[in-house]
Amino acid sequence: MTDFFFCNFERLVKQNRFKNLSELHKEWTEAGVKASRATTHRRVKEFGYSCRIPLFKPLLNHRQRQRRLTWAKEKKKWTVAQWSKVFFSDENKFCISFGNQGPRVWRKGGDAHSPSCLKSSLKFPQSVMILGAMSSAGVGPLCFLKTKVTAPFYQEILEHFMLPSADQLFKDADFIFQQDLAPAHTATSTKSWLNDHGVGVLDWPANSPDLNPTENLWGIVKRKMRNKKPKNVDELKATVKETWASIPSQQCHRLITSMPRQIKAVIKAKGAPTKY
Repeated sequence: MTDFFFCNFERLVKQNRFKNLSELHKEWTEAGVKASRATTHRRVKEFGYSCRIPLFKPLLNHRQRQRRLTWAKEKKKWTVAQWSKVFFSDENKFCISFGNQGPRVWRKGGDAHSPSCLKSSLKFPQSVMILGAMSSAGVGPLCFLKTKVTAPFYQEILEHFMLPSADQLFKDADFIFQQDLAPAHTATSTKSWLNDHGVGVLDWPANSPDLNPTENLWGIVKRKMRNKKPKNVDELKATVKETWASIPSQQCHRLITSMPRQIKAVIKAKGAPTKY
């Protein structure tokens, strides 16, 4: 096997990390190499590549990256104590089947966050099922969403879920509420509701779920549910609720203590997605 064919093959892998083994084998043999599919797979591994599930990161335009960078610089001097006053919220979708994990990517050790190995996540998922919130003191109760979240419906959620959760987690201490920039969250009526109830809101850059520690909690819940086999939506809800409630406050606190490091990472990345 000549060095030329070796180099040519590695270029094939690098050009598109998301080609499957059959596609790589076809292109390599079409280039004039006589090799079995097993040999192709062996060569990929010899170059140091493994087939992995890609990380999903938000797709950011230049303006959004600049806004994230500005936001991170503004928060650069925030301490863990300041971040502990933030009540983070986030929406996430759970499916009954966890078997379909989507595309795979060829990557080497340390390449997980390389742009060529990432898949871009969309800002708006096709459906949203659950809204959860957390602070340094622990998690609040989940709100299962049955309909599109309009501004009036969101304000009901704030009243019946967010405020009681805040009372439970922060007691009489002041807190700052974090939410993303979804239309229902930024509606004039919602802003008025928050102002009337004396709730301060953390400024937040657009399309930045990776800056929210609640995203990490969703990941923890889904990993814990890998071996669960809910048969219907009711069983799924019960499983998610039970798993979410089992998250210890210490785990939430550890995520909050990582915020200063995350801010530094955003600045270093000039507003691009980070490993967090």
